[in-house]
Amino acid sequence: MKINEVSKLSRLPISTLRFYERKNLIPDKFVQRDENNYRVYSEEIVDFLDDVKTLLSVNFSIEEISLLVNQELNLSYEVKKKMVEQRIKEIEDIQKQLRKSKTFLHAILDGKANFQTKC
Repeated sequence: MKINEVSKLSRLPISTLRFYERKNLIPDKFVQRDENNYRVYSEEIVDFLDDVKTLLSVNFSIEEISLLVNQELNLSYEVKKKMVEQRIKEIEDIQKQLRKSKTFLHAILDGKANFQTKC
């Protein structure tokens, strides 16, 4: 498929897709060239781009994602694993803080918190 179709299916602007390519974020296996030298993307690119969006949503940088997906950089599995494990720990810490905040807010609603305003 052409870049405009990938853009529509992934809900990403063409400029973003080109930026991802310049940053080596899109592996070669998803992109071929036709006889006119236009990019032709495989169907799997859409799922891959959804994965990229997920990684971005949990604060991986473009550079970090490029390290994770770029096989030519020869980054070891252990290094990649540590990057992902660190992000999981950060997410778990955020979840813990959110649970604590939620409990506190319920205590306010129940009138059990040391809070000056009653709801």
